[in-house]
Parts: sequence; structure tokens; C-alpha cells
Amino acid sequence: MSGTWQAARLVVERDLRLAFRNRGQLLHPLLFFAIVATLFPLALSPEPSRLRDVAPGVLWIGALLASLLAVEFLYREDAQDGTLEQFALSGRSLTWLLFAKTATHWLLSGLPLALMSPIAAYALAVPPAALPGIVAAVSIGTIALSLLGAVSAALTIGIRRGGALLSLLTLPLAVPLLIFGAQATARAIEGSDMAAPLYFLAAFAVLGVTLAPLAAAAAVRISLE
Repeated sequence: MSGTWQAARLVVERDLRLAFRNRGQLLHPLLFFAIVATLFPLALSPEPSRLRDVAPGVLWIGALLASLLAVEFLYREDAQDGTLEQFALSGRSLTWLLFAKTATHWLLSGLPLALMSPIAAYALAVPPAALPGIVAAVSIGTIALSLLGAVSAALTIGIRRGGALLSLLTLPLAVPLLIFGAQATARAIEGSDMAAPLYFLAAFAVLGVTLAPLAAAAAVRISLE
């Protein structure tokens, strides 16, 4: 088991080094999220009350689409250069290795989105008191989105230009996350209790941690056969 943990740690370190060498790919989802949030006040209305009404939907649609942009690259390069095949032949748990890749993906995309969400919320006239709740909701929601996207990315490894199919697979399954995430954000803006939607988001995240790595590993093995 210690060997598997060490292999997973090496995967995390490798993916972090590769990501910081290609910073343009790393910044693309964040810039997309920022552009979506800042353009809405220009296109809709500068009235704070109206912006606050649409803020939950804008923030979560932006976070969802930005996550899809990032997850497209999760396995693509590793599949092209043979790294995934080496993972499968290494004798280590493929499930743990792919979970390590997914955790790194969240650190590089989901966590920065959560940290950027206060800036995006401020552009939508969200009161400062609501920002901690929004960060918590986006943090938990992006964990579930990363895990869900990892399964979809594994299913589309062998398909050329599979980005459109990846979106078609992920978006319907992400609808509950979108609903509860927007509800949690709306309650944070209103100053009411947001525990219930946060619990649902956390339940999706726990379910994803339990099942998504297993499903991703099975999909990768099938694609490599």
C-alpha cells in the first residue's frame, strides 16, 4: 500500500510540474470564468438588485463551463504519449493513480475557480457577507464536477475530438450540482441558512470520491484494450 501511495504522490508532483510549464492552458478556464461574470453586468443591467438576482445562475454556469474546459485535457496528453498505458502496466492501483490525477486537476482548476468566485461575485453586486458561503459552495461543487468530468474524460479517451461528446456526457449529470449550487449561492446572498444545499453538494462529492475513480479506471482499461 505504501508503494501505491508513493506512486500517487509522484503522479501529483508530475502533473503539477507539467501544468506550471503550460500556464496558458492552466489560465484558460479561469479567464473564461472571469469573462462570463464580468460581461453579464454590461449585457444585462447595472442595477445591483437585478445583478444579485441572476448572480447564482451566472456563477454556477460559468464554473460548470470552465470546469468542462479544464477536464478535456485531463487524460488526453497522457493517452497520446503512452503514460496511461504505463499506469495500467505498472502493477500499482490504476484507481489510485487516476484519483491522484483528478485531485491534481481540482487543485489546478476547481480550487482557483473557488478562490476567484468572490471577484466574480463582487462584479455581480453580491454583498461581502455572502462571499464565504459562495467560496464554500463552489469549492465543494467543483470537487464533484472534477470527479464527474474524470469519468466522462476516461470514456472519451479513444475518440478523436471528443470534447463535444465529453460535454454531452457531463452536462446532464451535472444538472443536480448546478441546481443545488445555485440554491446555496442564492441563500448565501439572502443571508439565510444554506446548510441543506451544501449537504447535498457534499453528498455528491462523497459519492464521486467513492465511485468516480473506480469508473474512470474501468473506462481507461477498456480504452486501452
